Amino acid sequence: MPRLQRFDGPSDLHLHSAQSDGTEPPAEVMAAAHRHGLRTAALTDHDTTSGWAEAAQAAASLDMTFIPGMELSAKHEWQSVHILAYLFDPDDVAMRKLIKKIRSSRLDRARNMAERIARDMDLTWDDILAHTTAGATVGRPHIADALVSRGFVKDRTEAFARILHPGGDYYVSLYAPDPLSATKLIVAAGGVPIIAHPAARERPLPQALVDDMLDAGLGGFELEHRENLPAPTRTLRRLCDERDLIVTGSSDYHGLGKPNLPGENTTADEMVARIIDRATGSAPVYP
Repeated sequence: MPRLQRFDGPSDLHLHSAQSDGTEPPAEVMAAAHRHGLRTAALTDHDTTSGWAEAAQAAASLDMTFIPGMELSAKHEWQSVHILAYLFDPDDVAMRKLIKKIRSSRLDRARNMAERIARDMDLTWDDILAHTTAGATVGRPHIADALVSRGFVKDRTEAFARILHPGGDYYVSLYAPDPLSATKLIVAAGGVPIIAHPAARERPLPQALVDDMLDAGLGGFELEHRENLPAPTRTLRRLCDERDLIVTGSSDYHGLGKPNLPGENTTADEMVARIIDRATGSAPVYP
């Protein structure tokens, strides 16, 4: 007998709130998703689950299904790798320890970058904190917002391109686990790992590393994303077809922080169902 599908599409599985680098509270993110026609949505703030409860309550009030998620920071050599973790156990000890370490590193990095910038510009730590909310993961976007408010740049894009660029004098690197270790931790916590915007660079991750991650439980790739480039996307799509991997599509919504709009890319019902069926750490919140 076919399994009864309890959620409705369209589904967007990559949205951010002010608990990380978005500009709206979790409830407003769910409201924006609903206004744009979505009926299933995931909150995937960076390295935090602090917005889950608020988002779940708001989604239910809107007759939407909520998928608990998180965008976990990882790093391969010099390259940042973001892994979307769906439906993991937020109380898993190893995962909580890792999240705490990454968040601590983010805070230290933000402070160090603020100190470097303050040598040349009239920017204080209080200016940056003014753009965060309680429990938020402090990061470069908050520094960018402070720079905008102080008139040093016109928007986040200019801040990242100029002052906060990894090649600049003000940049400080962030601690993050390697992608294979991150994948193993997500799976051990009962979650489903999907690499976010995996084709945003012409040079993808080495195939040997991808194979190791797949063997460790990597579920698939976020192929429908505005930052993905055509050639590496085609390569990854062939891999997904060959190995029957999960393919997602998402907006990566950040409120006013980016031009991305909820639902500009969506995930097929079949793929959402595969994520739900595969997860053992937590469950969707149905209306």
